[in-house]
Amino acid sequence: MIYKPLSTPLYRVEGVSCTVTVAEVAADEIEQDVAGTAHLFQRRVDKVADVRVTVIGRRVFCVRINSDLLDWRTDYSRLTYDVVQPPDGITEGLSAYLAYFGLVFGAFDFAVDRDGGWWFLECNPSGQWAWLEPETGLPMVATMADLLERKPR
Repeated sequence: MIYKPLSTPLYRVEGVSCTVTVAEVAADEIEQDVAGTAHLFQRRVDKVADVRVTVIGRRVFCVRINSDLLDWRTDYSRLTYDVVQPPDGITEGLSAYLAYFGLVFGAFDFAVDRDGGWWFLECNPSGQWAWLEPETGLPMVATMADLLERKPR
């Protein structure tokens, strides 16, 4: 399984900025000490890529993040990007998720397995997205501006 922080706190070690990243963990490594606060443990997916699906208002932007990293956020220089279409039912599911929580934005993360299946990992209600526009040409900034001005596109 993997351990994921619920947030990414920044801290310093000998003056160098650090953060907690996703890491593999075995069941016998989890001790009673974790009972003191919330933690997130997920099944490790044998993935070939990740997908960041950014929903801005009614627009859905799906970007496949190609890397061989467990946590793609650890080395942006090794990433390549492809605009992809979501499998059937994903867009409807994301819309239902956002409606349930009263949100108009979500940065959803999926792992893509060797058979092309998408595994839902999480929704970041304040997730990063702007770096994807220059990489893909998707009109995400204009869409966000329209949403903030309440002009549906």
